[in-house]
Parts: sequence; C-alpha cells; structure tokens
Amino acid sequence: MAELQRLKESDTEAPAQAEAEEVQAEHEELDPEVRARRDAALRHVRKFGDPVLRASAVPVERFDDDLRVEIAQMGALMDDALGVGLAATQVGVLHRVLVFRAYTEDDLTALVNPEIEWLSEEREVGPEGCLSLPGVHVEVERAHAVRVRAHNGDGEEITVEAEGLPARVIQHEIDHLDGVLILDHVSPEERKLAMRAMREAQRAASAA
Repeated sequence: MAELQRLKESDTEAPAQAEAEEVQAEHEELDPEVRARRDAALRHVRKFGDPVLRASAVPVERFDDDLRVEIAQMGALMDDALGVGLAATQVGVLHRVLVFRAYTEDDLTALVNPEIEWLSEEREVGPEGCLSLPGVHVEVERAHAVRVRAHNGDGEEITVEAEGLPARVIQHEIDHLDGVLILDHVSPEERKLAMRAMREAQRAASAA
C-alpha cells in the first residue's frame, strides 16, 4: 500500500491518479476466476456515502442458527473480496458482529458484541485500506496490542489478545461497528487526497 503524503489540493491529481493506476494494476494481475469472485463479493459491500457506514451497530441478543449463517456468509464474502476483516455494518446489517483473518493460514475468527478491554500504550502508524473505500490507502495510528472481550457465534464468552496486524484489523473493524471510518483518523489534506484516489479508482473500475 502506497503511503499517502500531505499535499496541497492543487498537487493531488497526479498522486491520486498513480494510486488509481496501482489499484487497477493489482486488479488486472489477479487470476480471472479470483477477480470475478472478488468483483462479485465487492458488489455486496456497502461503499462510502452509504448511511449505514455511519450507523452504530446494536448488540446481538440471540445466538442462533441465523447468527451462525450470518457469520459464515460474512467470512465467505470477506475471503472472496480478498479482505482481512469485515464488519456487519459493511453489508448493511446493524449487528455488532465482525469477522477477521489477518493471515491466510489463520482460522476465521468471529467476534460478537466485541468490547475493547485494554489497549497498549505503544502505538504505531501503518497503512490501511478498506473494502468500503475502494482505492483508498492511508496511514493510521493504532495501538500495537489490544485485548477484546466478546462472544463467539455460539454465545460463549471469549477473550482475544492480539498485536501487530491482527490488533490493527480488530481496531479497524470495531471502528466500523461504531460508525467510524479510516478517513476519520487522517488530516484534512490526507482526506482530500484519499477522496480523489477513490474517485479515480471508481472511474478506472467503470472503464474496465
């Protein structure tokens, strides 16, 4: 993911175009079957501007087969979209549910009604993208480690401790459940650049 630098608005067109071209190149490099699955999956993901992305999810009260199906569908959608995390609000469901798999060799983890118990004082800045903001990659500061209390799909209480990339993914997805996007973590200049990159990526996708 390319680092986004603070630029004057008059200087943003070329970097945004380069970002869009990078996204388009990555898209074209995918195996056709993988690309088709990814494109189909992304059509089910709510995009920037959809009011549901600014809504706060409500706690889940029923742990039943419907919930387990919802989690399985979210996991499959995330995998097909080549993502590492997905919140229920991103598919238009106002449940406090998220799924993630930071590394391909990991099992899918579902967190229902997740609540952050602890964040490390150590913080780090790293690149983040989002399935709901195509073409956007920004540098976001997060806690390096996190401990989260939640339930699994069967209603059992679980505690997840993570650091590095998994911790970043968890914090990103919990943000979604609270109506917060990665654009809320950057400066106004970086936001303008990211918005331009998203528009360029959308134009490139439409032209493909």
